[in-house]
Amino acid sequence: MSNPGDADDRPITDTRDLAAYLASGCKPATEFTIGTEHEAFGFHLSGYAPPGYAGPDGIAALLGMVEAVEGFEPILDHGNTIGLKGHHGASLSLEPGGQFELSGAMLADLHATAAELAAHGMRVRAIAPSLGLGFAPLGFHPLARREDMPLMPKGRYKIMREYMPKVGTRGLDMMVRTCTVQVNLDFCSEADMVRKMRVASALQPLATAMFANSPFYEGRPNGLLSNRAQVWTDTDNARSGIPAVVFEDGFGFEAYAQWLLDVPMYFVYRDGEFIDAAGASFRDFMVGKLAAMPGVHATMGDFADHSTTAFPDVRLKRYIETRGADSGTPEMMLAQSAFWTGIFYDRAALAAAEKLVQGLSYAEILALRAAVPGSGIHTPFGAGTLRDLAREAVAIAADGLKARARLNEAGEDERKYLAPLEDIAAGGPTQAEVWLARYHGAWNGDVTRIFDEAAF
Repeated sequence: MSNPGDADDRPITDTRDLAAYLASGCKPATEFTIGTEHEAFGFHLSGYAPPGYAGPDGIAALLGMVEAVEGFEPILDHGNTIGLKGHHGASLSLEPGGQFELSGAMLADLHATAAELAAHGMRVRAIAPSLGLGFAPLGFHPLARREDMPLMPKGRYKIMREYMPKVGTRGLDMMVRTCTVQVNLDFCSEADMVRKMRVASALQPLATAMFANSPFYEGRPNGLLSNRAQVWTDTDNARSGIPAVVFEDGFGFEAYAQWLLDVPMYFVYRDGEFIDAAGASFRDFMVGKLAAMPGVHATMGDFADHSTTAFPDVRLKRYIETRGADSGTPEMMLAQSAFWTGIFYDRAALAAAEKLVQGLSYAEILALRAAVPGSGIHTPFGAGTLRDLAREAVAIAADGLKARARLNEAGEDERKYLAPLEDIAAGGPTQAEVWLARYHGAWNGDVTRIFDEAAF
């Protein structure tokens, strides 16, 4: 989750200001970039329990060592380091249960993304073991109960923790027991944004299926391939899922801004403090009628903060975030970035992806989203399964990456990063299925084995 506090104190006059804010992200296609964000669960090397924040072997100590070694700038909340600003736009931050997140820089190509992910893996391997810690990127914590997870000292998380049980049964699980990987990509115009939002939203169930990596719940299988995706079906449906507005006539920057205004608020950030406004209306805030801050009018910075509290599977900021995948191996993280980059950043590939999903109704997309946590890539689709759709979609992404022709020093283009998805599309197991086979085979039912095998 983002760290709030955008210093933009311009007043909001009407929703056209909000639309203009979103539209300010438009950039020429020649300047398109790729940002990858991913999370991992920490665990003690002895006993596999999740680490707390404080103490000599806690998350704060880890952040302190990174700060000392790499010179990152601390992000503070009431004196507690809750993240680090890195170099060239990257940052490290904490999810509510101590999940360790790399918010990658916006980079020119997937080769740079691969280098960034490799450097992060080296960072974790160099520092964490000295604290007796490891980090495993998985979609849902395979062992811990909700009450076993620590809570990070971040103001917005306290507000969310109190509000979540009022709007769904799984919100607290989302906060402390899930990890995801997302890709941040650009658009060149409102029309380009609309096309990409619709294609990405229609293909989110497929992405969830291909990247499923959370088949365990409190130490054993529970019949799902993505517990993370199942959690999102009952977290806070007013701010999550696949909003209908994306597919409605007239969808654009202002329509999305209007949808955001109907998402209940969490907080207002002022002078380093999080002011609880959970459940309140941002529309009221715009006209000075927020009960928590009567007479105070919302600014563009407040809207930027509010936009981070909406959690749709595809989120629009001044770029597009595709968010429907479980965290997984570095190879799968790169494959996630490669999949969407190939589809988004080549005109022919985007047109082919539009054609691929044009027959899907909104109701069918929602039905697929509801089904994939359990059946994953095997979910019925048309005359076959989602694996058939995967073959076509991955091939389109490969064509798009080939057309981009971004080469590394060895003369290889970006298609190489799609290899794990090509294996799945051809009939191979997803990450979740690999772990289940290990659980029923070599592990002899001991799910703790996943930590060592999945760790960076």
